[in-house]
Amino acid sequence: MPPDRPDEWAGGGASADYRGRLRVSEALAAAAREVTDPRRVPDALCAACVRLLPVSGASVSISGGRGVQMTWCASDRVAARLAELQYTMGDGPCHSALEQGAPVLASDLTAGRDARRWPIFAHEAVGLGVSAVFSLPLGVSGAALGTLDLYCDRVGGLSEPDLRTALWVRDAVTYALMSTQPAHPGTEEATDEEVASWVEASEADHTEVYQAVGMVMVQLDVDPEQALDRMRARAFVEGRTVSQVAREVLARKLRFEPEPGGENGDGGPQDDGRRDGEGRDGDRS
Repeated sequence: MPPDRPDEWAGGGASADYRGRLRVSEALAAAAREVTDPRRVPDALCAACVRLLPVSGASVSISGGRGVQMTWCASDRVAARLAELQYTMGDGPCHSALEQGAPVLASDLTAGRDARRWPIFAHEAVGLGVSAVFSLPLGVSGAALGTLDLYCDRVGGLSEPDLRTALWVRDAVTYALMSTQPAHPGTEEATDEEVASWVEASEADHTEVYQAVGMVMVQLDVDPEQALDRMRARAFVEGRTVSQVAREVLARKLRFEPEPGGENGDGGPQDDGRRDGEGRDGDRS
């Protein structure tokens, strides 16, 4: 959403910043109007972000509390996988942006400081064809409610004008998340049902993870963070997402069991994460 008209006018024309914000807002509003299914609006907004910036893909993740996130939208498969990867690992630029409440710009995940800062994430991201990630926290007054994550398939940072545009995109996406009104005045108002449907799928994944964490807590007699760590470890080892592991736990196809007499490094029970019908070595019995 564009801000109120700025005080600074030059020769009867709006400031460059105002024109830039207006261009971003109109592009996102147009993308939303072109979609007939309201559930596809978030993905259309992400695709519009890519058209506005020199990036390969974009995603928006919403924070649902300590350690729990959900992907609201993604422009493509790689963007979606990258968002899930950070959630599954509990590490990466998006987590740093949430913790700091400030943009985190990783311009080279292939080598150097960025690769050392998140070594496992960087390795996996490069394996997806991602060389740079830019995470911008969403929210107001320093309270981050999620992140806008942009990725590039080549090494390099954003220029100053492109970063300014990215921040305007971030502001517009924040508004879309926090309001039932459209991203630009003059467009049709979004109904409550449409807004609810935008996040329906994401909320479903979010709820599934919370429910599965509760079950694993009981199975292992651990706290929520430890339970989520177990699920993340299982997902990472198997090359899956936390949401996929959560669904198996809820369907009672996967049960985390403590090793008899075994303890992990934090003093809690060590689990083997067996699926129903699996033997101790993982073979089906």
